[in-house]
Amino acid sequence: MSKTLVIAEKPSVAQDIVRALTPVAGRFDKHEDHFENERYIVTSAVGHLVEIQAPEEFDVKRGKWSFAHLPVLPPYFDLKPVDKTKGRLNAVVKLARRKDVTELVNACDAGREGELIFRLIEQYAGGAKGTLSKPVRRLWLQSMTPQAIRDGFQNLKSEQQMQGLADAARSRSEADWLVGINGTRAMTAFNSRDGGFFLTTVGRVQTPTLSLVVEREEKIRKFVARDYWEIHAAFDVEAGQYPGKWFNPHWKKNPDDPEARADRLWSREQAQAIADAVRGRPARVSEEAKPVTQASPLLFDLTSLQREANGRFGFSAKTTLALAQSLYERHKALTYPRTDSRALPEDYLPVARNTVAMLATSGMAHLAPYAQQALEADYVRPTKKVFDNAKVSDHFAIIPTTQAPSGLSEAEQKLYDLVVRRFLAVFFPSAEYQVTTRISRVGEHAFKTEGRVLVKPGWLAIYGKEAASEMDGSKAGDKGVDKGADKASGQPLVAVRPGEDAHTAAADARALRTKPPARYSEATLLGAMESAGKQVEDEELRSAMQEKGLGTPATRAATIEGLISEKYMLREGRELIPTAKAFQLMTLLRGLGVKELSRAELTGEWEYKLAQMERGQLPREVFMQQIKEMTENLVRKAKEYDRDSIPGDYATLASPCPDCGGVVKENYRRFACTGQPGSTGAGCGFSFTKSPAGRTFETQEAETLLRERRIGPLEGFRSKAGWPFTAEVAIVRDADSGQHKLEFDFGDDAASGDGGGEAVDFSGQESLGPCPVCGAPVFEHGSNYVCSRAVPTAQQAAPSCSFKSGKIILQQPVERAQMQKLLATGKTDLLDKFVSLRTRRPFKAFLAWDAAAGKVNFEFEPRAEGKYPARKTAGASASKTGASGPARTTAAAKKVAKPTAKKAAPAKAPRKPSTAAGKTPSAELAAVIGPEPVARTEAMKKTWDYIKAHNLQDPQDKRTIVADDRLRAVFGKDRAGMFELAGILGKHLGGAA
Repeated sequence: MSKTLVIAEKPSVAQDIVRALTPVAGRFDKHEDHFENERYIVTSAVGHLVEIQAPEEFDVKRGKWSFAHLPVLPPYFDLKPVDKTKGRLNAVVKLARRKDVTELVNACDAGREGELIFRLIEQYAGGAKGTLSKPVRRLWLQSMTPQAIRDGFQNLKSEQQMQGLADAARSRSEADWLVGINGTRAMTAFNSRDGGFFLTTVGRVQTPTLSLVVEREEKIRKFVARDYWEIHAAFDVEAGQYPGKWFNPHWKKNPDDPEARADRLWSREQAQAIADAVRGRPARVSEEAKPVTQASPLLFDLTSLQREANGRFGFSAKTTLALAQSLYERHKALTYPRTDSRALPEDYLPVARNTVAMLATSGMAHLAPYAQQALEADYVRPTKKVFDNAKVSDHFAIIPTTQAPSGLSEAEQKLYDLVVRRFLAVFFPSAEYQVTTRISRVGEHAFKTEGRVLVKPGWLAIYGKEAASEMDGSKAGDKGVDKGADKASGQPLVAVRPGEDAHTAAADARALRTKPPARYSEATLLGAMESAGKQVEDEELRSAMQEKGLGTPATRAATIEGLISEKYMLREGRELIPTAKAFQLMTLLRGLGVKELSRAELTGEWEYKLAQMERGQLPREVFMQQIKEMTENLVRKAKEYDRDSIPGDYATLASPCPDCGGVVKENYRRFACTGQPGSTGAGCGFSFTKSPAGRTFETQEAETLLRERRIGPLEGFRSKAGWPFTAEVAIVRDADSGQHKLEFDFGDDAASGDGGGEAVDFSGQESLGPCPVCGAPVFEHGSNYVCSRAVPTAQQAAPSCSFKSGKIILQQPVERAQMQKLLATGKTDLLDKFVSLRTRRPFKAFLAWDAAAGKVNFEFEPRAEGKYPARKTAGASASKTGASGPARTTAAAKKVAKPTAKKAAPAKAPRKPSTAAGKTPSAELAAVIGPEPVARTEAMKKTWDYIKAHNLQDPQDKRTIVADDRLRAVFGKDRAGMFELAGILGKHLGGAA
């Protein structure tokens, strides 16, 4: 019997589909990777199972960061499984290829990414043909309730109906690959061509988004505050007193002075003169009162929900999306959240009424009465503001479902309440105000007073005491509201009798200063991405423009998080602040003339074209040709740039050049001496790179480095092989040239640990405790804790002790108190933020003094007895690690005897365990091979693996190893012979574990 294979995007959705289909299609049997009955097989992906890649013959693995191999423009894309989910992919493909499966249903999330996930799986399953040649239909779910799922199966879409969306999905994926790969390689090649490796990532959406943040920060930095004055007066009438503020009734907006206002004066003398002139004098009063209405804001799409949640609760865009997805997928309480629509389909009126009815009988005591009121007053009516097919794209607005939720977390409840309030408010009548504008004239001077009284709360009643100004509808240019007027006081003005004059009881000139534009928060950045940087407050106009925005509602949160993880932005409170790395990238793109990535509105056009493609209005071939031309242009401009430096707005450091005392200025690549003030020479030649080991100095960090000659420890550096590391950076005098240069201080060898041979003064420090080697005091020095005899001091010119331990070990900060405890007791507390350089996984360990090895080593927690008891095997050896380490069997002893064969093999004498089995590596060696105890032979193998992986053998003499930063800490020198390796490693292997 033929069957239909249903492929969902996530296992939880597959389970929902099975539950919904069981009443109409019969009981399903559960298998390891799928559910099955006589009609359906239901399985799922776990997000993306397949990703695109350039075919082997078109992508260059070696030298791929070189301009010689750019651009990479493959004529087609191959597919490769996502490593973490290969097992799931194989299971889904096996089901799709079954002979009894005659039809596939794409039940992935309704949207561009869901379409792409399914299409790539189907293509991969088709093998060389690229297709399974089985008909495909689309399940399009806007809600996850059982009835909505059954309705979806009754209205499956054809493959032809979804072709536009499929084309847009593939084009978006391929465009991001082409721009991301070529852009990143080209910018990295440009930044690394003078040596080193400076990874510079760019993206089709992330880089224009970053440009918005950088441009805002540039405006803030360039902003020059101006003093201005306002004149505030108090007027007495028979009924009491009211305030007023001076304004110029003839003022007109000046495009050359955006800070000018009708109520601002730029001269203190003029402001004081007006205040003195009106004080104590009578005022003629005229006023106008008129009713104004304020309509409720539109329903939420994802971006407006993220903005509101960020503003009200401080939720990041990523957090809001995760909460909304949970409310949709797990609790079935919200409709599909990844939407850019703020309206409902015109046939959704009955569903909306049912939803309001559910809310009226729900347990939400604070909102149920308003839902009941909406039913009784018949507020839920077919209006174009709410029900409009023309305003619905792939998905409609986010609203509650007819299913009341339970068991919500506090954060989920907050977000659910936000959506429910907005859903109810959109049906309620407008709020009505009585707005009074009173003009008080004292001679030739006019003062304005406004009063705003809420007459009928309408939809505002749902929000209780929350001010209308907090609702985004009140910011969106509501009809009848004077946006240029002062915010209403919310109180009625004291009455003035017809013909009554007021008395100016007081008048004061108040000094104020203009303020720079605010930094972006996630809420305001999401709004800027939505309109591609154009500041649009009117929400209906903003809705019309969002097709030209940066990214989609579903991807904007990930874009922001990506910029933060790449260290292009920092999140401080609710502010997003660009780093020096961001400014350097924008300077490069502007200097190269790559407008597509440095101007947000241009890239917004690409998103608009993808939307056109979804509707079948733009051929995929046309769009991809434009993307390829953009990619070629980007690479060509970077490759052909022939000037010495990139033009930009660069800083001048306050500290002088250490060699000649000249002025040190920033250029694109370096901070360099430019000679004495006023000179036209080229300087003395002193300079240091802005981005050592891929980490860009902030200007204040460069200032500190130049002034103090040392800074750190700093995180975020990367070796040529891409490994992260932490180090101090110092400016030291080169012994050969006599000039100063920049170098890293890892605290691992004498050259970097003793301050370059200069005597160290510990007189101002308090000792942490006695050195475990010689008993002398231990102090902080640079990035290390060192024995006072381990560095040159005034008391001893030559170091006589070797004790040294880093302040940061494998990304774990070692606080002063922990080092004090180690010196006093021999061991720190259990520290939990070490990160293995071999596995990249965090681990916990004690730091303990290993007297036998003469080093600080790792000591691990004893294994808990019970669930996995240690196997008892002949030949096991055990000893203690440090003071309280666990007994552990050797690697050889961990082997389990095979079940007894029919004929017993002759017994073999147990192999004598190696004396070095289970040795704990020192902190320096652990940075190369990981912290796990190893035999010496295993340590040798892992070290050689590291050497080969990082290409550290001398090309001229393969028997010589050229140490990188980590191996230099192990060797104690820059080079070592292969035959020295065993002896060196032996010194770094402590007691048995």
